[in-house]
Amino acid sequence: MVERHPRCHAQLILQPSRLGYTGLGTLPKRPIPVTIISCLLGLSGVAGLVYHLAEFKAHPMQTDIVWVSLVRLLAIVAGGFMLRGSDWARWLAMVWIGFHVVVSYFHSWQQMAMHVLVFGAFAFFLFRPAATRYFRHGERE
Repeated sequence: MVERHPRCHAQLILQPSRLGYTGLGTLPKRPIPVTIISCLLGLSGVAGLVYHLAEFKAHPMQTDIVWVSLVRLLAIVAGGFMLRGSDWARWLAMVWIGFHVVVSYFHSWQQMAMHVLVFGAFAFFLFRPAATRYFRHGERE
């Protein structure tokens, strides 16, 4: 069970016991870069899904749209679960942007450069000590 601390708004991890719930500690506050990246992932996933589903209505027999939609859904899942502190979602976000780096290799060098920069920013912010503490505590829920 997770509860908010009334004064600092940190989440308390509560363990069931014979006498009720006992506190195990507090979840660290979510770092702002994690919040921003999570929201951007979710928004880009939703925007891409809406855009590609409009294409799907125009050309319903294209299987490529199914794969593209799956990639967009992965962004939504990664963003949502990163907000909850799931460590696996952080790795999914890295795989997601890594996939885009590989795909952009077959496009212009500007797209490749942009995706490499975004990959570097994801890695820098998602693996900083504060973010690592946040994701490690999230796994215990």
